[in-house]
Amino acid sequence: MTLDREQVLRSAAALLTHKSTATMDEVARAAGIGRATLHRHFAGRDALVRALENLGIQEFGAALDAAALDEGTSEEALRRLVAAVEPGAGLLSFLVTENQLFEGDEVNEGWSRLDAQVSAFFLRGQERGEFRIDLTPAWLTEALYGLISVGAWTVQTGRVAGQDFQHMIVELLLGGARRSAEQ
Repeated sequence: MTLDREQVLRSAAALLTHKSTATMDEVARAAGIGRATLHRHFAGRDALVRALENLGIQEFGAALDAAALDEGTSEEALRRLVAAVEPGAGLLSFLVTENQLFEGDEVNEGWSRLDAQVSAFFLRGQERGEFRIDLTPAWLTEALYGLISVGAWTVQTGRVAGQDFQHMIVELLLGGARRSAEQ
């Protein structure tokens, strides 16, 4: 029987987004495989988290492409981005809390590439007069990531309805980021 690596990663992501402290035994059970099989493909938790990181980068990159951030108003593009990110929000929520991914010299360049795209989007919105200029694009980028993470968590825990995910994130971010006539 051939191991479906992507299915194992998706099972691990589903588990870890609900229980970030899950053991490798729990991940193996969730994937429907033995611990030894899991360890043959992922030498340990660090290797598994790195593989999940690559999956998260791939999914977030696809969401950025699907959102077509250069088209329409910044508000329309932000709404498209949050909608495109929603299916993978749980994985992104898990990844942004994994400190090992952002420490030391081995930070995946994929994050820098994606951050640059999102920051460029916010900068364009500022240049068009759609976003406040007293908030840096880097801050707006991190605020977006934080809201996506919190949104994913509150939906997963049942504290907020899934249908409200996009509305809550976009409206809260735009409420603070939108440039008013006085600014």
